[in-house]
Amino acid sequence: METYATALSYAIPGFIILILIEYFIGRYIGVVTNQGMDTISSISSGITNTLKNLIGLTIIIVSYEWMVNHLALIQIKSTVLTYVLTFIGLDFAGYWSHRFNHTINVFWNRHIIHHSSEEFNLACALRQNVSAIVSIYFFLYIPIALIGIPAHIVAFIAPIHFFAQFWYHTKLINKMGILEYIIVTPSHHRVHHAINTKYLDKNYSEIFIIWDKIFGTFQEELSEKPPVYGVKKPVNTWNPFLINFMHFWGILKDAWRTKNWLDKIKIWFMPTGWRPEDIKETYPILVTTNPYNRKKYETNNSLLLKLWSWTQLVITTTLMYHLLISVGDLEFTQILYYAAFLAISIFAYTSLMDKHNIALYAEIVKTLLGAYFIKLYGGWFYIDTLFSRGTYIIGIYIVASLLFSIYFQFFEKNN
Repeated sequence: METYATALSYAIPGFIILILIEYFIGRYIGVVTNQGMDTISSISSGITNTLKNLIGLTIIIVSYEWMVNHLALIQIKSTVLTYVLTFIGLDFAGYWSHRFNHTINVFWNRHIIHHSSEEFNLACALRQNVSAIVSIYFFLYIPIALIGIPAHIVAFIAPIHFFAQFWYHTKLINKMGILEYIIVTPSHHRVHHAINTKYLDKNYSEIFIIWDKIFGTFQEELSEKPPVYGVKKPVNTWNPFLINFMHFWGILKDAWRTKNWLDKIKIWFMPTGWRPEDIKETYPILVTTNPYNRKKYETNNSLLLKLWSWTQLVITTTLMYHLLISVGDLEFTQILYYAAFLAISIFAYTSLMDKHNIALYAEIVKTLLGAYFIKLYGGWFYIDTLFSRGTYIIGIYIVASLLFSIYFQFFEKNN
């Protein structure tokens, strides 16, 4: 946990700097890269995923260490070749897990958050899930376990492989010549995020585009078909928690409503989007058929609410950073409490961005929890050791957050 937190404490400032660079370059050359509320939602989603990983909220059915200890046919020493093979093995596994997430109905719930943005930028790369609580793709790592790749090398390469997928979420880089034949480029990944019929379920590769070309899922970006981003069933919310579980909830409702008992089981494992025939007309769902006529989700928020939403994001990111650098000094219960506070905070302010009534109730819970934690520990998780009167500032923020929420709920909701 502490190693993961340390890695993120270095990576997060880099991500933020790159997002800002992309925004300013886009402004300079006249390309719209970001929409304010969408960017806040994307970064907030990244925070929720970080919190999930930090508290270990993932059930591992079979660990890689167990597999390599019991399945290895040979033992490879730690050479440069070992690291290269590990990277290739993880990329192969990544292609197939990515493909399964797109093509099996229930597994789409693990991935919908990443595609939910109707923009395509570096911020949307941070839209990562909290819904993939069970690690189900362990079998994809059997090939590298069989050749005896040590677990500590996999643990070292895995975050590098993951972070290397950040840079190609951008509209600002055009086709990259010979690299288009070797690695996943922004052009390839724009296709992957598009809802155009021509582009659907293409380019699953994570680093090496060769996997798509081998397994028949490659599609080049076409100048006559500009990609339109998002998901075919629009999520229509800025709240990352709702996005994470809305597909699962939809499947559950369909499974309950259908009268066909076989369909109650089939629906979970059919291709993504499949629904029983007897409920399609009774319970219709809005699906985008012509992406170029689609209207993007937006909320008519005042300038004050927009500024407050950005303020909430900055404060939440700062507090998460404090949590990351304090992990070694906190007990697990304290980490859990801190993460819960930040998660409720995100739920509250993104619901407020949606102008949803639940925002105020979430804010009240956040206020009560914040007051309880300060009383329980005599301060805000030892923040006073970093700078004086830190707890006092946190207290002011918690109260201000509640007051702003009350104001927006009762005075600006219908404006």
